[in-house]
Amino acid sequence: MHIVVVGLNYRTAPVEVREQFAFAEKDLPAALHQLMKTKSVLEGVVVATCNRTEIYVVVDRLHMCGYFIRSYLEQWFGVNSEQFTQHMYIYEDEQAIAHLFRVTCGLDSMVIGETQILGQVRSSFLTAQTEGVTGTWFNRLFKQAVTLGKRAHSETSIGESAVSVSYAAVELGKRIFGMFTGKKVLILGAGKMSELTVKHLYSSGAAEVIVANRTLSRAIELAEKFSGRPSTIEDALKHLDEVDIIISSTGADGYVLTADQVAEGMKRRPSRPLFMIDIAVPRDIDPAAASVPDVFLYDIDDLEGIVENNLEMRRSEAVKIEVMITEELDEFQLWLKTLGVRPVIRALQDKSNEIHEETMESLFNKLPELDEHQRKVIRRLTKSIVNQMMHDPINVIKEMSGGKQGNEALEYFTRIFALQEQLESSADGDSPAPVQRTAAEHDRASRSSDSLAPKAAFAPAGLQGG
Repeated sequence: MHIVVVGLNYRTAPVEVREQFAFAEKDLPAALHQLMKTKSVLEGVVVATCNRTEIYVVVDRLHMCGYFIRSYLEQWFGVNSEQFTQHMYIYEDEQAIAHLFRVTCGLDSMVIGETQILGQVRSSFLTAQTEGVTGTWFNRLFKQAVTLGKRAHSETSIGESAVSVSYAAVELGKRIFGMFTGKKVLILGAGKMSELTVKHLYSSGAAEVIVANRTLSRAIELAEKFSGRPSTIEDALKHLDEVDIIISSTGADGYVLTADQVAEGMKRRPSRPLFMIDIAVPRDIDPAAASVPDVFLYDIDDLEGIVENNLEMRRSEAVKIEVMITEELDEFQLWLKTLGVRPVIRALQDKSNEIHEETMESLFNKLPELDEHQRKVIRRLTKSIVNQMMHDPINVIKEMSGGKQGNEALEYFTRIFALQEQLESSADGDSPAPVQRTAAEHDRASRSSDSLAPKAAFAPAGLQGG
């Protein structure tokens, strides 16, 4: 078995490519189940944000895996693979795990050390888990990755100083206007990104913020937090001449603001500049609006260089996190290598319990005069003897199973203690749901192959990783 990630991100693909691969939240369950129908895929998680779309899978073989995932993306989004293959990266096994760890820690983000991606990865994993498309491997890996991300931000200063896409948007606005004192701002969308943007705007002196959303109740909820003015998007767009700055971050499929609407609004505000930042993927504002006189339009790709001055400290903290990642990677690999020992230890424990119970039953039949207290004492003491006898062999096989000859050691251990019957009985008794059965397959596979031996990651020539 192997762990693979296939994806594209802000480094490898421009926004016009990334926006073609934006999974709508409502469609994600169906997308996950479609992914599970892809050849060789046993477990899956989809991480989709404005800056990346990544498909994490456990597969039973590496051969053609990249092709199968590209075909899945091609079919789901209706985009010919020739249009995006050059933007994709593929990491396998150790490199895939390390990549996930770097993503959750914020080291792979446009804004290094940002925390939003941690919640997005956690949410993506929980969705996949709820849909029943994760198993033994990903249940362990993603929980470990999320825990590592929390540690990285609590044990280092990687998250200090306000640096985020929303912060960068506001900083870009300052370059045009200086400060926001007396400026009126229109926020399109009332999600988390919009809320963060409003916080930065008010701290920078914005006079009034209008929060516009398709659902007025959500606009009211966000506007009340900051003494802003709520509005529907339709009503807000009728008054473009009133605002100086528009920052858009909705989840709409198409353009919320067209070039014609912008041009019409500018007729009612001659010689007054309009500053617009589109931080949505897919984009909310028609790129053609940039050609309208006195309009300054920026999209999410324009923000990458804005935060450079605040990143030097974060880069030094990132070195500490890379050490954490190496330690966590070793821990996961050790867990994976010793995964096969668990059924064997359980079989030994089951067999010892059976022998102990049979012996106690025989003993108590021969000594009927024993009272209940005496029986409990005898049962407890004899059970202690059994446990002490098993303690050292169990610890030794745990250690040996993680070594180069782990499979051979497990085989000898099974033969020495005659556990084959218990193992076969356990396997025959399994009648679980598909994902549980997959997890059992992983357990058995890990006893027969060192499936996380480092492999060379495949990526198109000249392409740097995500």
